[in-house]
Amino acid sequence: MKQLLLILSYPMTVLFYACFGLILLVFHPLQWISFNIFGYQAHKKTVDCFNWCIIRSLHILGTTFKVSGTNNIPKGVPIIIISNHQSLWDISPLSWFLRRNHPKFVSKQELGKGIPSVSFNLNHGGSILIDRKNPRQALTEMIKFAKYLVTFNRSGVIFPEGTRSKTGAPRPFHRTGLLTLIKKAPNAYILPVTINNSWKLQRYGMFPMPLGVRLKLHFHPIVKVSDYDPESLIDLAEKTIKSRIDL
Repeated sequence: MKQLLLILSYPMTVLFYACFGLILLVFHPLQWISFNIFGYQAHKKTVDCFNWCIIRSLHILGTTFKVSGTNNIPKGVPIIIISNHQSLWDISPLSWFLRRNHPKFVSKQELGKGIPSVSFNLNHGGSILIDRKNPRQALTEMIKFAKYLVTFNRSGVIFPEGTRSKTGAPRPFHRTGLLTLIKKAPNAYILPVTINNSWKLQRYGMFPMPLGVRLKLHFHPIVKVSDYDPESLIDLAEKTIKSRIDL
């Protein structure tokens, strides 16, 4: 059965990438129009639709999504979303299922160029692009990001592991960027998130993509930044996130 699913995954992956590429190409001009003519809210709704389409395209591969813990996430407050990171397919589920909280991302600089739809959103949607080889630039961007989250009551997603886990096993958290966000947004909330099984979508690299992956997202209870000192808060978030990772 496993061998049959692997064989079937080849044509289904081709079909998926055809749909995925079309989504990228269609939503790039739509984002440009909505952002430049109608402003932030129109652009955000376009990005929401973009992420919804990506999630639906993953259904071509038989991918399912199980989401828990979304009931008690407040709106209209700044939130620092801390998550483990397993694949590039973490982004759209987080964006879609947290869309009411206006999630923005801390992303590497390389993603800001050359990717239709994705690069445009990262450059114009409120996310930040950091140069991991330039600590000063990264620190400056983090400070600006924290001020943005507080000023507009947005949520910011950060993956403290720094790079994706290829096996699902958690990596140690890098703390510098996260400490900056916490210290510069003392009235924010922390939302720990655990993602499971998205690494399986890249088990064989980018091709083929396996069929029938059950991707799970669990949103843990929120924590007020002001209730903890920064180091203890990161310890708590890291322990909480890793406690729900399936190994």
